[in-house]
Formats: sequence, structure tokens, C-alpha cells
Amino acid sequence: MKGVIFSGMRPTGKLHIGNYYGALTNWIQLQNEYKCYYGVVDWHALTTGYDNTSMMKENMIEMVIDWLSAGIDPDKSTLLIQSHVPEHAELHLLLSMITPLAWLERNPVLKEQVRDLNLKENMGYGLLGYPVLMASDILIYKSNAVPVGEDQSPHVELAREIGRRFNNLYNPVFPIPKLKLSHTPRIPGTDGRKMSKSLKNDITLSDKPEDIKNKVLSMITDPRKIRLADPGHPEVCVVYKYHEIFNKKEFQNIERDCRKAKLGCVACKKRLADVLIQSFQSFREKRNYYERNSQLVWDILMKGSEEARKVAKKTLSEVRKAMKIDYA
Repeated sequence: MKGVIFSGMRPTGKLHIGNYYGALTNWIQLQNEYKCYYGVVDWHALTTGYDNTSMMKENMIEMVIDWLSAGIDPDKSTLLIQSHVPEHAELHLLLSMITPLAWLERNPVLKEQVRDLNLKENMGYGLLGYPVLMASDILIYKSNAVPVGEDQSPHVELAREIGRRFNNLYNPVFPIPKLKLSHTPRIPGTDGRKMSKSLKNDITLSDKPEDIKNKVLSMITDPRKIRLADPGHPEVCVVYKYHEIFNKKEFQNIERDCRKAKLGCVACKKRLADVLIQSFQSFREKRNYYERNSQLVWDILMKGSEEARKVAKKTLSEVRKAMKIDYA
């Protein structure tokens, strides 16, 4: 094993194919190389969703069913619920004491969230301080690396700064984790914008074949290609972008035929729908099993949380001793 990794997802329910290629495929590979802790970070979900928590547990189970169906193996990786390892919260509290406010205020990801969610006049303390909670998630397992997309790299850098500051103030308890950028294709939504459930432009991993067909047929294509005889411009077409990612055997031929006006948009979409349906056929079969056995999913999370807590308790004990607040 190369070291330890922590990564997490907010429990938002069923995952879409953007989540799959943006995170899950990387997680599946990493579990063969690292000791991995994969967390359902429910406290992070409260930073912006504190007013609607009724579906939290259901969303957890749906999301973890997708993890397991995609190939996350609980025999290789530790799957945990953040709130079931309360040591995360205590370490967050202790790290918040040494984290300058200016470090949090300069966070570019926070500024984007405040803008996008219109929270300028109603930003909670939890949202401002969530990078410190993220740092505690990472550091409590003494992670050596953190896999993230480029947009999340400021959080990892802040976790590194907090870890360094703690080590310099007290004792070197924490390894300083390296940023492990995941270079994955960006999959647009069916309308060309960023894929998002809230925008209703997503294709979920668990979509039925008929739903996939309908969503693909609704995709935006080249506005200049109105008739079959019109030459197309694949570089501006969402459908072609999907072919490029999911249909590697044929996408070059599709590009050629589109430019030469030999392939119509409807036929192109039908080809894509068939490819997507086939690509996730085995996933849907595995998901059916876990849907029928949701208690097994919960048991996996309980066992993983218990294992994770043993590690977290040991680290927190070292932290208290380093800060001379163990009072033993």
C-alpha cells in the first residue's frame, strides 16, 4: 500500500454519471493502491442543507448503494458515516482554534458557493468553517494523499496549511497530505451546462433504459444542423461529447459522418442511448441486489464507522497529548 487516503461525498441520493467519472472511477482504482476511508459526510451536507434533513438517511443509503454497485469493495475500503465518528467533530473544534479567520475568508470555493446559493446575507458559521471540518476528516486518519478535482484543490491546500501549523505549534502528529488531482473527463448535462440534479439535466447511474433513451433524445445538438443534408459541427454538440467519452470505438467515425452530412442527429442520439444503456447494464443488475438488501448496506456503514472510530480515537489521543490537554 502506498499510504492512506480519505475522501467523502455529501449524501445527496442517487449519483449521476458525472459523479461516476468525476470521483467513483478514481476511488475504485485507489482502493487497490491505498488504505482508503470513504466517508458519507453528512455534517458537510448541513452547511447548506440544514433546513431540510428529512431525507438524509435515505439519501445516504441510495448513494452508498451506488458506491457498492460501481465497485467500491468494503473488504478493501472502510466505508463510514462522518457523524458516527464524533472524533471528527472534536478535532474540528481543536483545529478551529489555530486556524486564522483570514484563511477561511479567502477560500475561493466558499465565495462561489455564497454567490451561487445567494447566501451573502445568510452565511452560517458552519459554512464558513467547513474547510476546517474537511481538514479534520483528512488529518484524523493521517492521510498521505487526497484525491480531488481541480476545483476542490483549495480545500486540500488549506488542510495542508492547518496540518503544518499544528505540527509547528505542538508536535508532528500529522503527515502533510499530498494533493492527488484526478484527471477525469467533464461530462456536461443534457443541456450542455454543468450536470446537476437541481438543473434536472442529469443522467443517473440507476436510470432505466427507457429513461436514458428519453434523456438522450432531449439532448441539445448542433443548432446549425437542422436536416440530414446539413454538415455538422461535432465540437459544439453535447451528444458528440458523450460519444467521445463512452463510445471510443466509434466516435471518430461518428465525427466524420456528421461533418460529411451522412449521419442525422436522431440516429446519432439513438446510437448513444444504446451505448449508455449497455455501459451501465451490469451496474443496474448489482444495484437491484443492494436495493433488495438495504439493511446489508447499513450494516456495512455501521461496521466501517466502528473501524474508522478506532483509528480516529487513537489520533485524537495523540492530538490531546501534543497540545498538553489530555490531563491524564
